[in-house]
Parts: sequence; C-alpha cells; structure tokens
Amino acid sequence: MTVAMRMCFGFREKTGNLALDHVTRTPGAGFMFIPLHDANTLKHIKVQWVTMGLIAVDLVVWLFTEVVASQSVSQATIVGLGYIPAVAFHHARLEPALAFIPEPLTYITYSFVHSGFWHLAPNMLFLWVFGDNVEDAMGHLRFLVFYLLCAAAGALVHGLVGTTSEAPLVGASGAISGVVTAYVVLHPRVKVWVLVLMRVPLPLPAFVPLLLWIGQQFVMLVLEPDGSISWGAHVGGILAGGLLVLLMRRRGVPLFDREVVTPRAVRDRRTANPAMAVAPGQQLRPRLPWNRE
Repeated sequence: MTVAMRMCFGFREKTGNLALDHVTRTPGAGFMFIPLHDANTLKHIKVQWVTMGLIAVDLVVWLFTEVVASQSVSQATIVGLGYIPAVAFHHARLEPALAFIPEPLTYITYSFVHSGFWHLAPNMLFLWVFGDNVEDAMGHLRFLVFYLLCAAAGALVHGLVGTTSEAPLVGASGAISGVVTAYVVLHPRVKVWVLVLMRVPLPLPAFVPLLLWIGQQFVMLVLEPDGSISWGAHVGGILAGGLLVLLMRRRGVPLFDREVVTPRAVRDRRTANPAMAVAPGQQLRPRLPWNRE
C-alpha cells in the first residue's frame, strides 16, 4: 500500500511510492532549544550502559536503512518496522512481504527506526543528556523496561488519535518524551545548558525549558490532533514517563531534587550504644572500661 510516514524531525521529502510528507519533531525542535550538557553526576551507577546501548542500536539501524541498504529495502524496513495505526486497529493489512515481524512488536520497533541523520541526531542528543540520570535513578534493567514502555505508550496514543491512519510512525521521540518527563520529575532544579534558537547558549534550571515543552505538547494535541506532527506520540510518552518514574525509581531516590533527610531518631540511634562515646570535636570512638571521662 502507499503510505505517508510520520517521523521525528521537520523535513519533507517524497521518495518513490512511499510519501514522506508527514513529520513529527524531536522533543526540543517544537520549542526551539537543544540541550547541550547538564551538571548532574551519577550517584548509583558508574556507566550508563543502557543509554549508550540504545544509542548504538539506533545508530546501527540508521546506518543499515540509510547508508547500506538500497532505497527499496530502506522503504520496506520503514513500513515493516514502523507503527501503522490502521494495521494495529485492523483497518488495513500489510502486504505479506512487508509483514516480517508480528504487528504488536511495532509498538516498540518503530522507535529504533530513523530517516536521515538530522532525524536521528537530535533524538540521540536528548537521550544522551537526560537518559543517564534517569538510568541512574532506576538501574539498568528497569530503565530499559521504562524506555520501551514509554515508546509503546507513545505509539498507542498516536494510534488512538487517528486509528485509520496508514502513515507509519518512526523515531524515538515518544520514548524520549518519557525520559525527559522522568528527568524533570527527578531533577527540576539541575542546571542544564541549552542552545536557545540554535544560537544562544544559556544555563537554565531544567524545569524551565522542559515544562514549557511538555505543556506545548498538550496544547498542540488539542489544536492540531490530525496535523502532520504526531503530538499524540509525545503526549503518550509524557504520560507514561511521569507515571512510571514514580513506580520504577530505586527505593530512596527522592523526587524534585529533594534531599533525603535522616530522621532525628535514626541519627540519635547511631550513638545510643553506651559502649561508644563522642567527645566534642573528636571522632566516634569506643568507651573502654578504664576510660573514666
């Protein structure tokens, strides 16, 4: 079938029978900012293995579809791995040659397919800047599950907005929208260097650009539910990310940059042992029978 692809960056192109004339945007493109760096060190893990692994998989798939494969193979990969609402809701069927994975898997596989370097790069930049701290707060395995669930939620909401659409949705922005939301729930006050209007680098508290962007997605979904940008995929990822971070973070990881305060009773209990004594200005030391202070 002839379909129109919706993807995660704002350029238009037509190639053969596959009309690439519907686009979505990366999380930052809608609000005219690009994240550069955050001053937020890792506390629980040494290396963000899952974040780097996701970036590597996206890069390998892009190299295959856009550099190595022929145009026909590239188009078949986009249709076969992309999420197509009309197929998911049984309003249309893929040709057998294109249905090379079970349809439910496309709720996840679409997020690993990108079309063009400038489609891939901004998504991966957002994942690199914000993904490591969310992975740190959850742990490696739970972060991977979190990422895939956010991708699936983005596809589901996108499909519910237009159940008869035959445009395959591709790109990681649904999953990354969940990562961005989890980050602002965990670290709203962390300074993030962002490039505003592609020209001006500014250090801003994370909640300033990220909450403005999150709000924009809901507004645009109401104003343009059937537009060329899949606001629904972003909103699905946002809703999933905001809920799942509450359930999947490590025990003891605070929300909203709040410090973990040790209750006074627990602090007092540490010196309640009569065999231990602390003199003013000295370190904790054992009280021995011959010490008469």
